Amino acid sequence: MSDNGSRSVVGSPAAVGSLVILACVALGAALYFMRPVLVPLVLAILISYLVSPVVDFVQVKLRTPRPLAVVAALLVAAMLLAGIGLLMSSSISNLADKGPEYQQKVLTLADRFTVFMEENGIPIDAGSVKERLADLPVANMMLGTLNSVVNSVSNFVLVLIFVIYLVAGRTPNTEKTGIYREIDGRIKRYINVKVAASAATGLLTGVILSLFGLDLAVVFGVLAFLLNFIPSVGSAIATLLPLPVALVQFDGALPVVFCILLPGVVQFTIGNVLEPRFMGTALALHPITILLSLVFWGMLWGITGMLLAAPITAVIKIVLDRIEATRPIGALLAGELP
Repeated sequence: MSDNGSRSVVGSPAAVGSLVILACVALGAALYFMRPVLVPLVLAILISYLVSPVVDFVQVKLRTPRPLAVVAALLVAAMLLAGIGLLMSSSISNLADKGPEYQQKVLTLADRFTVFMEENGIPIDAGSVKERLADLPVANMMLGTLNSVVNSVSNFVLVLIFVIYLVAGRTPNTEKTGIYREIDGRIKRYINVKVAASAATGLLTGVILSLFGLDLAVVFGVLAFLLNFIPSVGSAIATLLPLPVALVQFDGALPVVFCILLPGVVQFTIGNVLEPRFMGTALALHPITILLSLVFWGMLWGITGMLLAAPITAVIKIVLDRIEATRPIGALLAGELP
């Protein structure tokens, strides 16, 4: 009697639900505390999808040994990243040299703002506002940003180490089967389309801002490339990022409007017209699911988690669809309500 009672308690929906909740909490804690290793590993897996075709081409078509093909592909990628890093550091250093000039323009804008407020009968302590703006360490802020870029590059070394091991141990032209084939196909399609769309977005944004002579145009182009990997939210942030620099740099309103409007048109056209057409059903996730995954992975892994949220959630959905008990959850992630 006691055995049957204990079995009924253990097998009850409440007990199963409690165990699932505890397992999710434990998994979330593990993902959070292991992020120094897991984040570079997941980034390396995604980057390997870009590097592997190049390595396979060099090995098969050019008849080069696998180790040399890996080294050649990674050298090309490292040189590309180094070039972008040098352009960004040069732009930030030049802007840091203009720190006093920008600070004076900020004070001029503050004067105009206080005059506007006083003309409309809104009380404001102009002296306090100017005093706080005058104390802003503009040059130090720019140098701090440059240091952050350097630190990010140094952290990327660990990602490259993982990429070397992943790519070197791969056999070209191997036929994949089962769930791994489905995951590999969808992630490969997502990565290829997303990288192409992001590269086009970043390049066009950088060119447009450079034509208007905006400082940090290269930096904003690179940020547009990176932020395009964050669905929905990233494109909006990338469009508005040049606004503070444009307001300080330009005296007229027309260049400021064009520096926001034209990149916004590029973001909208590529993100909402071209990208969905080529992406197809690579992710098969509902927009609400993507937004919730952005919040969840952003809480666990920060900005990097938001960059990885969509492909990670897509992999989870594929796995859920293959298991009979969790198939309704997979359908829910796709927006298929019962």
